[in-house]
Amino acid sequence: MSIQTRIALLIYGMVNAVLFGVGAITVLSFPALQEQWKYLIPLVVALSLVLAAPIAWIIAPRLRARYWRNNDRR
Repeated sequence: MSIQTRIALLIYGMVNAVLFGVGAITVLSFPALQEQWKYLIPLVVALSLVLAAPIAWIIAPRLRARYWRNNDRR
């Protein structure tokens, strides 16, 4: 298993939690959607589970990079 895969697996849960939180707050903040909450919350759960994997995969190499940001401050 590569190091990028290991890092992505470690941050998958955190990315999933953030996506779920943002989606749940977005859905629950609209009172007009109260009848659809029972359908939208499971949709938010499913989307956060699916979207967290590619986002974690994109973030993982940046966590490993030693000089990722621009070092023009010297």
